[in-house]
Amino acid sequence: MTDDFGYLNARIRVRSARLLPEGFFREALGLGFSEVLKILAESTYGPDLTGDTLADVDRAVALHLSRTIADLPRLVVGRAREAVSLLLMRADLANLKTILRSKSAGWSVEDTLGRMEVGTLSPAVHRMLAEAPDAASIAQLLALKEHPLGGALRKALRVDHEPLTLEVALDRTYFSATLCRSRELGQPYLTGFLRAEIDGLNLATGAKLSTIGFEGQAAGFFLKGGYSVGFPLFQRLASGETAALEELGQTNFDRAAESRDLSTLERHLRCILLAKARACAKDVLGVGLALDYIQRKTWEGGRIRLLSRRAYYNLSPAELEKEVLCN
Repeated sequence: MTDDFGYLNARIRVRSARLLPEGFFREALGLGFSEVLKILAESTYGPDLTGDTLADVDRAVALHLSRTIADLPRLVVGRAREAVSLLLMRADLANLKTILRSKSAGWSVEDTLGRMEVGTLSPAVHRMLAEAPDAASIAQLLALKEHPLGGALRKALRVDHEPLTLEVALDRTYFSATLCRSRELGQPYLTGFLRAEIDGLNLATGAKLSTIGFEGQAAGFFLKGGYSVGFPLFQRLASGETAALEELGQTNFDRAAESRDLSTLERHLRCILLAKARACAKDVLGVGLALDYIQRKTWEGGRIRLLSRRAYYNLSPAELEKEVLCN
């Protein structure tokens, strides 16, 4: 193994060539569940698909992503390994948010586990966290695993148990530490992507605040470190002024400028960040190529899960098209 990205990026190029083409998802939009299973069995996910239920699809996706993403840090050592591990830590943050949401939403353990992304924690740990009775227990389990988000969650719980407050506290800890370390590691593409993610989170959080009556507390929810979204814009969104998004027309977030509701805004943000990650693929001497691959592969798995559910519950393709395509 080596402490540079040459070998890792060569392996990633091979894996990127096996990503499912857009035609797969467009075709799957109009298929029944048995037909979706058939084309999935003929894809790179086929070896992991051992049954014909939704749970089998989720299991196949989880196994496939684990095999194609989780091993990436092990292909390098030293600072290169740390940089790739930072990418997977982002999935840990997303998974922790999902598990916390599951407690308030009443999701089953299996449903929660079906939404997990590939991060630094094992499926066994995911199950332990999903089965934990409350947020305090989750924080304790993470602390036992010496995961940095455990301390962040425990600290946040001392202040407030409100779900959005907890999520923003976790975001603040993660992005502050990761931005700092990405700069120390000399990874400008990763730093730039993290700053774009902060902008996206601020836009989404501002829009959420206007719907739950927290606009008067906006300052406590704003994340520092982004490029395009300052506090004045965030505050306007929090007060319900969705037209404030028009200010994004001359920025990298111009696609979101015409959004007038949270769901549309979040769809646009997802596509914007995928495009931002795609631009990082030109970073042949750093972690940018791995960043792009992990983002696209994770979205690939999420799209398969969505399309399988659309087919299983016989939903209209039009209801899901905007969720699985970035036109």
